[in-house]
Amino acid sequence: MQFAFTEEQAMIADTARAFFAENATSERTRRAMEGDGIDRELWRAFCTDLGLAGIAVPEAHGGSGLGLVEFATIAEAAGAQVAALPLLGLAMPARAIAAGGSAAQKQEWLPHIASGEVIAAAGGSHDLRATGDRLTGSVDFVPHGGVADMFVFASDAGAWIVRADAPGLAIERAVTMDQTRPLARVTLADTPADPLPEWQAGIAAARAGGWICVAAEALGGAQATLDRTVAYSKEREQFSRPIGSFQAYKHRLADMMVEIEQARSAVYWAACAVDEDSPEAQLGLHSAKSFASDTYFRCAGDMIQLHGGIGFTWEHDAHLFFKRARAIRSMLGDSDWHREQVARIIGLGDAA
Repeated sequence: MQFAFTEEQAMIADTARAFFAENATSERTRRAMEGDGIDRELWRAFCTDLGLAGIAVPEAHGGSGLGLVEFATIAEAAGAQVAALPLLGLAMPARAIAAGGSAAQKQEWLPHIASGEVIAAAGGSHDLRATGDRLTGSVDFVPHGGVADMFVFASDAGAWIVRADAPGLAIERAVTMDQTRPLARVTLADTPADPLPEWQAGIAAARAGGWICVAAEALGGAQATLDRTVAYSKEREQFSRPIGSFQAYKHRLADMMVEIEQARSAVYWAACAVDEDSPEAQLGLHSAKSFASDTYFRCAGDMIQLHGGIGFTWEHDAHLFFKRARAIRSMLGDSDWHREQVARIIGLGDAA
């Protein structure tokens, strides 16, 4: 597969990088962490000023109708700043409804998600049980579940749209390592739910969007840890020399760069494969999620170590990257699970 950004994709990527670099500052992210985990001012600008919230929503429903490659460039730019935004609500519920919803469901929800008026969240559980149009059970670890206006929940038997204010629905916010993406437990007791008619297609689209979202965020975060560490290595001196001039230090930076470039190839290969409906799409998705999240976790740890004592402090942003990296590594299937899927796809069978 030969891959290069089109002029339009490159423009979107440049716009997103400039927007997040200017607006998703550490101070604003920390204020969001003290609240509900969303930088509301940033979210409004992202949705209304740039119109990027609708990038994966069909044009007929208020979006721009673009694909996962374009979405990945945005998620990468957001991840580089550890932006406190509910991007998974765009990557998963919106794609689930677009791929598996009825015409009425699309008309009701997609324009409002694309405009940012509605914050959506998604989750899955084997515990969900449907009786007619009622849903009972619980869903753990729902990203931004505490502030969502609607949910798309899935199980092995279907997928449903549930309003956050529906009767019988209770939300319990969890103590979360990554405070820029707070999690919640949602419990449903005979709660009204609107089933997706093409639920299998909806679940497949949501999974692909979620994996690309967090993998691209991991890529952006890993690149930022390298860039910031390189900048620090030029400023910090030891024995009257910049610490970046020492061979052992340079080796660590070089190792980070090699891992990041491999992750970049994996992420955009996967996004392109999904957009082109390639038979390699599932292989690419599992590879991208496992490789990018592991790379981010290693690079975030290296960032802390290579910054020395200052890297361990609350005042330094290194801990924001490390916590985001640790959370991404665990969510939507950990790296071991994704590597197991890769092994099965390439034919290792029971040996996987």
